[in-house]
Amino acid sequence: MRLVFLDAATMGGDIDLGPLRQFGELTVYDNTRPEEIIARIEKADIVLLNKVKLGKAQIQAARNLKLICVAATGLDPVDLDYAAEKGIPVKNVAGYSTDSVAQTAFLHILCCVQQGPYFNEYAHSEAYPASGLPTHFGGRYFHELSGKRLGIIGLGAIGRKVAAIASAFGMEVVYFSTSGQERAGGLYRRLDLDELLRTSDLVTIHAPLNDKTRGLIGKAGLDKMKASAYLFNLGRGAIVDECALVDALNNNRLAGAGMDVFSTEPLPADHCYHRVKDKSKLFLTPHIAWASIEARTRLVAMMADNISQYIASRSGDRSRAGK
Repeated sequence: MRLVFLDAATMGGDIDLGPLRQFGELTVYDNTRPEEIIARIEKADIVLLNKVKLGKAQIQAARNLKLICVAATGLDPVDLDYAAEKGIPVKNVAGYSTDSVAQTAFLHILCCVQQGPYFNEYAHSEAYPASGLPTHFGGRYFHELSGKRLGIIGLGAIGRKVAAIASAFGMEVVYFSTSGQERAGGLYRRLDLDELLRTSDLVTIHAPLNDKTRGLIGKAGLDKMKASAYLFNLGRGAIVDECALVDALNNNRLAGAGMDVFSTEPLPADHCYHRVKDKSKLFLTPHIAWASIEARTRLVAMMADNISQYIASRSGDRSRAGK
């Protein structure tokens, strides 16, 4: 079989794709522009991708295409309706990054709430020994997480992991279900979105991007939050009105925010996030929450397992057909 990975650079060059080579000839491209897709997949049996968009025209042109593997949890890069119409299964990988994302959520929380970058920079500076003091405040302070309310938007596997860590810090956890379904089994209190935003000291987003969540946190929602509260987005960038968030930070209607995801990636040079007056109020990471070494290694193994299961199912179909 011919396998084509369209954007392997998004996985990082330090991750071994060897487990995928057992299934046939693997062609790897670091990245693929939209106009290059058709030529690269027209003879492929299996297409692997992370962020490259695979629409009707591309799927239609891949005459040998039997399976699409997405190197992510979300299936939004693929025209699922047309793939289903053509009988082409689309496989994602779920759960591979739960620990990695939850850990990164607390990187953001601690860097913002505990002013980690500021105090690190001060301890490295000449000002520290020159002060003659063993400690430093400089107008900066931090609060304990214990006793604070964490509102989680999206209590799936990642949200539940974040909730468990927050509980270990002594935080009160509440959540809003973007699907409308009960998620906590009674362990955490479910609130409507307005109450969650009004009463939480910290809000973290761990929801997928869909029609229900796009623009979910806009100016109206931000205005409901406490001026002392923090917002963290580790779901998808377009869930938050990014420029409304900048306005809230610049006008002291929000204490701070941490963003790992953006509506346009990579973050454009003229993005409104670059207009935040006090950079310490906005902690940014370049969509890395999912990408620990362990998570990416697990991801490749799970993609290989998806392909194995597909091949086994096809073999089973042929065996039954021959009886």
